[in-house]
Amino acid sequence: MEHYYQPEIECAPREQIKALQDERLVRQVRHVWDNVPYYRKKMEAKGLTPDDIKSSDDLWKLPFLSKADLREAYPYGLMGKPLKDCVRIQSTSGTTGKRVVAFYTQHDIDLWEDCCARAIMAAGGTDEDVCQVSYGYGLFTGGPGLNGGSHKVGCLTIPTSSGNTERQIMFIRDLNATILCCTPSYAAYIGETMKEMGLTPDEIPLKAGIFGAEAWSQEMRRDIENTLGIKAYDIYGLTELSGPGVSFECSAQTGMHINEDHFIAEIIDPETGEVLPEGSQGELVFTSITKEAFPLLRYRTRDICTLTREPCSCGRTHVKMTKPQGRTDDMLIIRGANVFPSQIETVLLNNGYPANYQIIVDRVKNTDTLDVQVEMTPEMFTDNLGDIAERQKELVEGLRSMLGLTAKVTLVAPKSIVRSEGKAVRVIDKRKI
Repeated sequence: MEHYYQPEIECAPREQIKALQDERLVRQVRHVWDNVPYYRKKMEAKGLTPDDIKSSDDLWKLPFLSKADLREAYPYGLMGKPLKDCVRIQSTSGTTGKRVVAFYTQHDIDLWEDCCARAIMAAGGTDEDVCQVSYGYGLFTGGPGLNGGSHKVGCLTIPTSSGNTERQIMFIRDLNATILCCTPSYAAYIGETMKEMGLTPDEIPLKAGIFGAEAWSQEMRRDIENTLGIKAYDIYGLTELSGPGVSFECSAQTGMHINEDHFIAEIIDPETGEVLPEGSQGELVFTSITKEAFPLLRYRTRDICTLTREPCSCGRTHVKMTKPQGRTDDMLIIRGANVFPSQIETVLLNNGYPANYQIIVDRVKNTDTLDVQVEMTPEMFTDNLGDIAERQKELVEGLRSMLGLTAKVTLVAPKSIVRSEGKAVRVIDKRKI
């Protein structure tokens, strides 16, 4: 049976959602114009005033915001409320330049927790469940978001944060945790550790997992599901928009429903900025229509995906986004070819390798080199060098047909690549470009 947290919104007719978006967008543009001088200047540069935005059909007229704007306006330049009305900040891990700092009023936090509660209930969660939140807490949005969502659903919440894997497993078993929330790479690691302890999936009380914050493939999903004996659900979000819960998977698992009463999604051509027709693949852009303290309009996520309005068997009517197919900024250009880490992961998983790998890019004598280090499973591990060479050759071929270029593949011993408890570091680019 499908569970909903706010069925009257999650299953609302399309016309009702559109009317809500129109009204909220008009109000939000006025709020930003009155309170965020940084964005007002951008609107003025385009010759716009709030009167030009009469409904969501006019959204395309507004200027974009990008990561560069967030860095330029850091720390307070994009705030829509005075500091005394704000109760919290969250911040990204900031892999490029200054950290992104987002601000929240209490109302913002309530709405964000509602979005996370919808995700937990879409994964089958109810107030009878025990939800273990093994995302990082603190500045990272994963822990606080799912923690608040779990409280709203009424689950018993175990706020373990990430790390201390033995303790994680002890709580899962002793407290009968039924839902696990963490990054997919950490879920894979917990599963691997449980397997080593000799636990079979039917001895693990978990029934569902909500995994996000990094890219993961369908092959990795199956792997986690088999090891932990669960159904694994995807969740998506960005600190800039609130955190996890911007969109989430339902039981149909054919994309993630976007919480359209809070966010309007568009797909644009990343080169021209032009809005693309529905069903096209392009860069995802979000407008927050209910955020008070940090109201971003037309924020470019850099994630590449597709939107679909096909009716969903779960009964939810909100638009769905596909799993991001890569990012316009984590795309590696190697010897002129566009390479996404997700393509490499697909080849590895299709060939039976676990999801622990590292991609090392360098430049030797003006030529890019691509070295993929892949962990073997204990079953594969052998000291027969001929076997290893044969396996490496298979992967080189697989990668060549996927990427159109030759990579060097090195198979390494089980457990020799450092495990991550937060977002896994998959790419090391040593080129001085």
